[in-house]
Amino acid sequence: MFQGSYVALVTPFKDGAVDDEKLRELVESQIKQGTNGILPCGCTGEAATLTHEEQKRIIKIVVETVNKRVPVLAGTGSNSTAEAYDLTKYAKEAGANAALVITPYYNKPTSEGQFRHYAKLAELGIPIILYNVPSRTGISMLPETVARLSKIDNIVAIKEASGSLEQVSKILALCDITVLSGDDSLTLPMMAIGGKGVVSVVANIVPAEVAQMTSAFLEGNIQKAKDLHYKLFPLCKAMFIETNPIPVKTAMKLLGQLNGELRLPL
Repeated sequence: MFQGSYVALVTPFKDGAVDDEKLRELVESQIKQGTNGILPCGCTGEAATLTHEEQKRIIKIVVETVNKRVPVLAGTGSNSTAEAYDLTKYAKEAGANAALVITPYYNKPTSEGQFRHYAKLAELGIPIILYNVPSRTGISMLPETVARLSKIDNIVAIKEASGSLEQVSKILALCDITVLSGDDSLTLPMMAIGGKGVVSVVANIVPAEVAQMTSAFLEGNIQKAKDLHYKLFPLCKAMFIETNPIPVKTAMKLLGQLNGELRLPL
């Protein structure tokens, strides 16, 4: 299930509130253009600024709008295990296909603390996708910790946003877990060493091209995948000239797809 292009969907706001109607419109547009799955409430969705009530409502709206046409990966992470448990439990009840859970940020747990955090969430029975993004959390997951967690049945994948192909190589040398790129510019290189796809920021504005690139590689059409990689590469880099999702929301505003509204402190 977890391969290809998953969009890390932006959260649309209108006068400070979540714009439910625009959210549904964005989901429909993504499915129409071939995106393989939808991730609401990730870093690109400004989850850190959402209340838990808003986060749950967004997950519910996305699941209902998708209506089982593609998988939904709900962002349910927190630096509090109890809060992450509550959000992940809700995602399961709402019908999400999996939960994407960021490593606990700010409090910087040890490897053992990380293991226990994810093991607790795995008790809920919903597929769990680990999310390693040290640039945001201040801590990275060791490949050995990933390998240990992969032995838990419903911990099925990892979104790797460390920017390191060495990290991915070590993970895949130690265990059989699905790796999804968390860096758009590294999607094809990661797939070349065993990754299965991407959770993409740039897919908010070019969903068809990102989906085509990942599917071309998975189907063995390496030249097409490479051509699309180089076509998308400058755009991928441009999406990170400021803190994500400032550039992608600005791009969507320029394209007439969104009002570009962000929440403070962004």
